[in-house]
Amino acid sequence: MNDKKTKKAYYHLPGLFEFYDLYSVFLPLYREHREYFYDWCEISSVYGAPADCIWGGGRAGYGECSAEDVLALMNEYGISSRLTFSNSLLGPEDLADRKCNALCELLNSSKHVQNGVIIHSDLLLEHIKNNYPGLYFVSSTTKVQTDFDEFLKETDRNDFKYVVPDFRLNKMFDKLGTLSQTQKNKVEFLCNECCSFYCKDRKACYENVSRKNLGEDCPDHICTAPDAEGGYRFSKAMKNPAFIGVNDILNTYMPLGFSNFKIEGRSLGSAVVLEFLLYYLTKTEYQLTVREEIYLDNMLDLF
Repeated sequence: MNDKKTKKAYYHLPGLFEFYDLYSVFLPLYREHREYFYDWCEISSVYGAPADCIWGGGRAGYGECSAEDVLALMNEYGISSRLTFSNSLLGPEDLADRKCNALCELLNSSKHVQNGVIIHSDLLLEHIKNNYPGLYFVSSTTKVQTDFDEFLKETDRNDFKYVVPDFRLNKMFDKLGTLSQTQKNKVEFLCNECCSFYCKDRKACYENVSRKNLGEDCPDHICTAPDAEGGYRFSKAMKNPAFIGVNDILNTYMPLGFSNFKIEGRSLGSAVVLEFLLYYLTKTEYQLTVREEIYLDNMLDLF
């Protein structure tokens, strides 16, 4: 059924470790004042990685919060925890890493909510599948599958519960509309990408992060896209041809049968991530109320 009134949008949010302090304040507000927030959406998962995880990819993780505290917070609110283990350059020698295996073991042992792994490497996928069978897998957008047929094959892989397509496929409605409902249920759209729609270096950028997470001494990737020096701006992301806004979700994607939406932002500050939470989850008339509640919390430093 495609009636938007009978469906939910499920958000997958950034900063599992990186923004623990923000979520520890936001989630109680989200539960206690559900009237502030849209009733057609839910928080399904939060993704991220601690600092110094060699399996990490996409963006360099910098969270310092203990994994036990993170998992306890997410379990309390029934939210799935996802590890961003999307390094594309792993070798067999990397699979024995103690820190990354311990994180998988912890999330695998959870009895409350099923947790998952955002993954790129098939080598790592097989390792985690064999050793931590309770975890589910998300095919990472770091694969940069800009060919729609390649993406379609990814949705047919039984290994993946979700597949995040390259953001440049977001508006291919003539093709997206042909997916079966089973395929649609697996698609998780990246909503707020700020990277240039015409970028040719996206895969090289992700590989650079993978090399750095492996401890390689390599120069930073220099983005040559227009306005790259300005960094991330939500206002700029909203002008991206692939941007998916609240009205798009309600009036286009949900009626088409899609329900999963990923918000990027692990490498950004918590003040910017708060703006995402306000825009995507919070009713317009309560956005100032929620912003004030968060900013006035003396335990939280948003900058």
